[in-house]
Amino acid sequence: MDTRLLSKGLIFGLLSAASVAAHADAPGGNGCGWGNMLFEGQRGIAPHFLATTTNGTSGNATFGMTSGTNGCDTSGSLGYNGRSLLAMNGMLDSIAEDMAQGQGEALDAYATLLGVEQADREHFAKVTHANFSTIFASADATGEQVLAATLAVMERDTQLARYAKTSA
Repeated sequence: MDTRLLSKGLIFGLLSAASVAAHADAPGGNGCGWGNMLFEGQRGIAPHFLATTTNGTSGNATFGMTSGTNGCDTSGSLGYNGRSLLAMNGMLDSIAEDMAQGQGEALDAYATLLGVEQADREHFAKVTHANFSTIFASADATGEQVLAATLAVMERDTQLARYAKTSA
């Protein structure tokens, strides 16, 4: 399987897996992040939403996944149990904020999920920052729309085009 196609699948999977109905197969594992610690043992949509929002807005789950802290473990496989609620859980907002600034942990994680190599991530940040209004064309853009626009911007950039190519 083409690794670029796999990377694009990973971005859809990871971003979609952050649903309100998070279960044991959530990114970083069950209990990953401060939100899960704060609402440990609680059930229902409100605690799940609050835990996900806490993790998404502070970026601590992302940090935990990369550092192996905050109760996060990335050795398990991801699963998906519902529709994407990316915009509701704050991750899309974090990516937008970082992209508008031209740097940040959420933007770096997004580049990683797209398969952008470390050597090209600074360029990725500059290009996405310069094309912010194209990528986030509307205030209510969905995760899928943002991803499609990001890939389109990458395809037009000579250095990033190789990461955006899809196999037919």
